[in-house]
Amino acid sequence: MKIFPHPTSHNIGWRDVTSLLEVVGTIDERHDGTLFVNLAGEVAYVDAATHIDIDVQMVVDVRCMLGAGG
Repeated sequence: MKIFPHPTSHNIGWRDVTSLLEVVGTIDERHDGTLFVNLAGEVAYVDAATHIDIDVQMVVDVRCMLGAGG
């Protein structure tokens, strides 16, 4: 996956990220579009991406979620 290599990729698709998170944890979409993500007991709220690709900050956030979730 393009999440971990450095330098950070600028063409990681939002659907790819949600698919990955669904494989390693659970996702519940809220009525406002926010995602409730649970990875091995670590909980995070993620705002849905507004573009097809995620931005660099979202890449960093997903890295942290995956690291915290083991």
